[in-house]
Amino acid sequence: MSFERQGLPHASSHPSGMTEREALLERLADDFSEGGIRHRRRAQFRRTARWQVAIWMAEALHRLGDIVLSSLLFILLSPLFLAVLVLSKLSGGGLQTSPRRGRWATQFGRYEFHFPSDSRLAWLKTFRNWPSLLNVLRGDMSFIGPRAIALDESVGDERTAWKRYNLRPGLRSLWWLRKRANIGYTREIDLDLEYVETSSIRGDFGIAARALPVMLFGGGASMAPPKLKFLGVTINNLTMSEASAQIVAMSMVRPASQIAFVNADCVNIAFSDEAYKSVLAQSQLVLADGIGVRLAGTILNQNVRENINGTDMLPFLCASAEAAGAGMYLLGGRSGIPEAAAEWIVQRYPRLKIAGCRHGYFSAEEEPGVIQAVADSGANIVLIAFGAPRQEKWIAEHKHELGAGAVIGVGGLLDFYSGRISRAPVWIRELGMEWLYRFWQEPRRMWRRYFVGNAVFLYRVVLERIHAKDSSRVGGVTP
Repeated sequence: MSFERQGLPHASSHPSGMTEREALLERLADDFSEGGIRHRRRAQFRRTARWQVAIWMAEALHRLGDIVLSSLLFILLSPLFLAVLVLSKLSGGGLQTSPRRGRWATQFGRYEFHFPSDSRLAWLKTFRNWPSLLNVLRGDMSFIGPRAIALDESVGDERTAWKRYNLRPGLRSLWWLRKRANIGYTREIDLDLEYVETSSIRGDFGIAARALPVMLFGGGASMAPPKLKFLGVTINNLTMSEASAQIVAMSMVRPASQIAFVNADCVNIAFSDEAYKSVLAQSQLVLADGIGVRLAGTILNQNVRENINGTDMLPFLCASAEAAGAGMYLLGGRSGIPEAAAEWIVQRYPRLKIAGCRHGYFSAEEEPGVIQAVADSGANIVLIAFGAPRQEKWIAEHKHELGAGAVIGVGGLLDFYSGRISRAPVWIRELGMEWLYRFWQEPRRMWRRYFVGNAVFLYRVVLERIHAKDSSRVGGVTP
């Protein structure tokens, strides 16, 4: 075979008539001569200098933006600022500083309004962080960045601390945004590192833009009851880590436990379907799914701790099941869907045993064989994807025949993890607008559920709130 056919240069291809070895030796001599080394060092210095100048310019623009915006806010809010300051003084509080660690772990005092908890003006705590604009103006803080931590808080090992302290702390952080949106499933330090590694002016604008509507949501995990009760449905108010750990614990014991996810559409169905409502009431674990349930909790003063939907839960559940040595069976969806979802799981959790897979399109005559196949598989956890309310009713009827400890109705989860339907980007989920993304994907199927169903759901919740107020008034005058 010729040199040309192998894609290699011919020995006499150099214009000067040199062989390739001679040409290589000449290039090496040029590169590693005194002049060549100086040339490379100058080129490297120029590249480094350009990067350093670009970094300095980005930091300068960022700092200039903080100064301009904080100054404008001070001017616009100064009357309210002074009013809240006077009220805080009258309540026995005032303007105070709390010690925090800033950039490069330096200590600074964060300005805050203080209102005693027993004061009638304690509700003004909503404005307690307004004076922190002074810290932004001084350069202690930025508008967006990792949370300004207390002096006694730990941020992990030295390498992690170095990364986190490389940026100014912010009034709002990626962790705050995710927690406020009820999807803050990971540790704060992990989200801080994610922010540090992807930080940009454009990214900060995005976080700030998403923070404004998210501030209108409920209060998150604080002051939340252990159970939520509305429209005849009771929901276990757990975090993602608590729910996944509890499901795996259930999977190891018998008799079988039923787990259900409940969103606004499910509550609407239960409102008119007594059999489905009864199944939910008898389930061992019912979890809050979606922005509709969260809004209902806010209206009824029952804060939802976290959005526990099956799609977000699967990675946590797989990790816990893998650690516990539990097996999993996937039942439901179209042909090929559970197998594709199982492949996604196996790639990421190779030690998790997938006991079996089967699509959900089987006849009544085939049903006993399907049930027996699941029982023979030895799975501890069975995911049933038939859609609500069919899956919950089917689980209630057959859960003790499946041989598993935990049987979960997961709706369209397998469609997402098989790749048949794409998931909304994280920034859309942070805004609580995943339902709109789903409508955009399947408008004909979803329009009634979201635009009619959600309106009916919120109307019913508001009526329950009004009736609860009326009942409390009547109760207040009853001897």
